[in-house]
Amino acid sequence: MKSSGGRWRTNFYLRCDTTARAKTDPNFRLTAELLEAAEDMRAFGIMDVATYEKITMRHLGGADKAATAAPITADGIRALREAAHMSQAVFAHYLNVTAGYVSQLECGAKHPTRVALALLNVIRREGMEAIL
Repeated sequence: MKSSGGRWRTNFYLRCDTTARAKTDPNFRLTAELLEAAEDMRAFGIMDVATYEKITMRHLGGADKAATAAPITADGIRALREAAHMSQAVFAHYLNVTAGYVSQLECGAKHPTRVALALLNVIRREGMEAIL
C-alpha cells in the first residue's frame, strides 16, 4: 500500500509539472515526444537530415523562416469567388465559414483568419478545383 501511495504522489507531481508547462505551451508534451521520435528516426537513418531540419525549424524557433500566407485584399477575395462563379453562400461552404463572414471579408470589414487565408491562397494559386 505504501509504495502505491508513493507512486501516486510521484505521478501526481509529474502531472502537475506537465500541467504547469502546458499553461505556457499547450503542445509542450506532444511536441517534445514528436521531436524525440524524429531525432531517433534521423539517428537510425529512417528520416533524412532535410526532413528532420524542416521539423525542427517549424517547432524550435525557425518561425521567421517558415512560410507565411500572402495577404489578400477584399477585392481579391471577391475576384476569386466571382472567377469560380459561386455565390457567397456556396463559397462560404467550401471555406467552412458563414456567408456573412464572406460578405464581411469582401467589403473589408474583417480580415481572413490564418486558416481562411491559407485556403484563399491555395485557391488563388491553384484554382477552386484544389479544394473541391
